[in-house]
Amino acid sequence: MKKNGKLTHIDKTGLPAMVDVSAKSVTARSATAECRVRFPAAVAAQLRKSGLKSAKGGIVETAIVAGTMAVKRTHELIPFCHPLPIDGCRIAIAWHGERELRIECAVKTTHRTGVEMEALTGATVAALTVYDMCKALSHAIVLGPAKLLGKSGGKRDFGVEG
Repeated sequence: MKKNGKLTHIDKTGLPAMVDVSAKSVTARSATAECRVRFPAAVAAQLRKSGLKSAKGGIVETAIVAGTMAVKRTHELIPFCHPLPIDGCRIAIAWHGERELRIECAVKTTHRTGVEMEALTGATVAALTVYDMCKALSHAIVLGPAKLLGKSGGKRDFGVEG
């Protein structure tokens, strides 16, 4: 994202840098992101029949735990993310059509910077976990798109929170 026509994670000498948020106001901030997991028809039918259970255990339950853990550790994965106190994290996973799971991750904090990256990380790691738990059935499982659905609480709100 650009600020005043410049990338925010590049300093005036052109080197990568963490954004200084010390002058920003502490506000309630939230973000919601999603990632889709699309299965081959036969795999989707098998997963529906099993109630989304695999030999490794409950797929949805495991993906929710993995996504939540990822939200809390985003700053360890993305170099310039600030470590944030996470006030809330909700991951919802449901069928969207016959062959696709929709994973939505909503994150809240009260801080000087937003939680877009945390929401995106939670949704995508949950999707990766679904893939991991189902890959014995097929390697033709497709992840994505992953996208930000909305954010609020900073300078600019975006999208619709849900």
